[in-house]
Amino acid sequence: MEALVAALQDPETRENALLDLSKKRDMFADLAPILWHSFGVIPALLQEIVSIYPLLSPPSLTNHASNRVCNALALLQCVASHPDTRALFLNAHIPLFLYPFLNTVSKTRPFEYLRLTSLGVIGALVKVDDTDVINFLLSTEIIPLCLRTMELGSELSKTVATFIVQKILSDEVGLSYICATAERCYAVGTVLGGMVTMLAEQPSVRLLKHIIRCYLRLSDNPRARECLRQCFPDQLRDPNFTACLKDDIATQKWLPPLVMQLG
Repeated sequence: MEALVAALQDPETRENALLDLSKKRDMFADLAPILWHSFGVIPALLQEIVSIYPLLSPPSLTNHASNRVCNALALLQCVASHPDTRALFLNAHIPLFLYPFLNTVSKTRPFEYLRLTSLGVIGALVKVDDTDVINFLLSTEIIPLCLRTMELGSELSKTVATFIVQKILSDEVGLSYICATAERCYAVGTVLGGMVTMLAEQPSVRLLKHIIRCYLRLSDNPRARECLRQCFPDQLRDPNFTACLKDDIATQKWLPPLVMQLG
C-alpha cells in the first residue's frame, strides 16, 4: 500500500496508482490516515479534480478523464468516511472542490458518473450523525445542488442526493434551516413532488423510500406541514402506486399517518 500511495506523488505513476488504490481501498483499514498524512498526496488528488474543471463547460469530459478523476474521488471518499480524518477533511473545506461537478447538467455517462461519485463523497460525510458535518454543509450550497440532482440526475444519483437531504433533515439543525422560510420548504417540497410524479412512470422502491422519509421528517415542522399540504403528490394517496412498498414494513407503517397529516 505504501508504494502505491507514494506513486500518487509522481505524475508519471499517478494514474495507475489511482486505479489500483481505488480498487483495493477496502482492503486497507488505515488507508485514509496514510493518504492524509503522506506528503503531497492530498494536493495531488485535488490537482486531479481541478485539472478537469475546463472540461465542464462547454461539456467535453471523456470517459477516460471521468474514470481517472472518479478514482481520485473514491480515495477522498475514503478520507471523508474515516473517523480520524473526517474533521480534517471538513476543516480543509475539501467538499467545495466537488461542487462544480454537482453543478453540471449534461446527462452523458462521463458527467453522470462524475456527479454520482461526487455525491458518494458527501454521502459518506452524512452517513455518520454529526452536527458539525451538517453545519458545514449548510454553510455551503449543498441543498440547491442536491435539489438540482434530484431533478436532473439518473435514478441512482437522485437516490444518493435524496439520501443526503434526508440525513440533513434528520438533524435538528438541518430541519430548522430548511424550514426557516416558506421558500425553502416549498423548494424542497416541489422537487420531492416532482420525483414522485416521475416514479409513476419509472418506479424505484429505493428512491421512493428516501422521498417518504424526507416528507415524514418535514412533517415534524408546522411551517413545513403548511407548505407541503399545497404540493403533496396525489400518487402517495393511491394504493396502486404505493403497492410497490408491500415488502417494506417500516415505510408502509409511516405512510398512512403521513397522508393523514399532509393529504
